[in-house]
Amino acid sequence: MPELPEVEAGRKLAAGAGAGHRVVRVETVDDDIVYDGTTPEAVQRCLRGRTILDTHRHGKHIWFELDRRPWPCFHFGMTGAFVVYRDQTDRPRCWKIEITYAHGVRLAMTNSRRLGRVRLRNDPRAEAPISTLGFDPYLEMPSPTVFVETLRSRKAIVKGLLLDQSFAAGVGNWIADEVLFQAGIDPRRPANTLSVQEAKTLRAKLASVLKKAVAVDADAGRFPRSWMFHRRWGKRDGQKTARGEAIEHITVAGRTTAWVPSRQR
Repeated sequence: MPELPEVEAGRKLAAGAGAGHRVVRVETVDDDIVYDGTTPEAVQRCLRGRTILDTHRHGKHIWFELDRRPWPCFHFGMTGAFVVYRDQTDRPRCWKIEITYAHGVRLAMTNSRRLGRVRLRNDPRAEAPISTLGFDPYLEMPSPTVFVETLRSRKAIVKGLLLDQSFAAGVGNWIADEVLFQAGIDPRRPANTLSVQEAKTLRAKLASVLKKAVAVDADAGRFPRSWMFHRRWGKRDGQKTARGEAIEHITVAGRTTAWVPSRQR
């Protein structure tokens, strides 16, 4: 599933394609699952003839600021993405919406498993689902004091808390595992058992992992070689970190979790 860095890369792609440009054509498919609480025709009317003033993201949600409301909001779900091209023959498979700008660039959202969503909102930040989300740890990380107090007031296990979108919007499975690995924290620990220093370390690692992943546009090949990310996939016997530490897989908070028992306490 696209997580915060992948979605931020999508936002930047969309901004580069459309910011400051007028929409001249919108094509959609008839999909009453992906179009949530609206219709393809309503989204066409919303976008056609409008100028994209800005492109925003909170957690895993993106929305376009237009010169008139409502504004379109996008969630990629499990497999969604934005694709930019010029020639209609390059239109990707499983597209759900294609926006053509006055300068000839096209932007499509793909969604092969139909778990993504396209919505219309007058004020996306103030309306569900974005209004129900917690802080965006890349854009608005709480101060160390607030983060520590909030974390240590929660009884949930720390892996589950990191995945809770009402706590930290945009954190998914691999990010949570990587952050806990780098922080040296057992994913099964209740959050309120972390010391002040452990909580501060967790905050610092969450910030640094996201900063690096966003900086390289979520290109996994450019992640630091020391990250567990490169060696965690597949649940194969004998997997080890770059330092030779054994990686194990367990289920935590209902999710497959990669961790290093010799390092995470």
